Amino acid sequence: MELISRYAQDPMGGGEDLAPEVKAVLVQRLRERPDYFGVLAMDGTTPAALINCFEGFSTFMAKPLMNVHDVYVAPTWRGQGLSHRMLQRVEDVARARGCGKLTLEVLDGNAAAIASYRRFGFATYALDPAHGRAQFWQKKLL
Repeated sequence: MELISRYAQDPMGGGEDLAPEVKAVLVQRLRERPDYFGVLAMDGTTPAALINCFEGFSTFMAKPLMNVHDVYVAPTWRGQGLSHRMLQRVEDVARARGCGKLTLEVLDGNAAAIASYRRFGFATYALDPAHGRAQFWQKKLL
């Protein structure tokens, strides 16, 4: 909970902490989801980094896909290749589950994360370059 809370408060995570009612149920709700898995990096007893993933499905590949939903490395451990090692673990799990691809979203202004993801092999995509790159959109249901 400490890492996801710190991620939410980071400017690249939204800039404000999770609501108390979210914190109260988040861990239990993640445990209940069969499509969820997470990777947690620890330095002894201190949490250093977190990746939350959810399995989806690619209709064009007729295979599952793994969406990398949250990636957070605490400032003390940034720049040491930790996210790369954790993403490798995500890829290993995704391959073991028969996934055809990894997906993620990243803010345009998060240059450090974009550089890290590119080094790992991620790229923006287009089904047909003549029609432009894909965009990730949302509509909140409140």
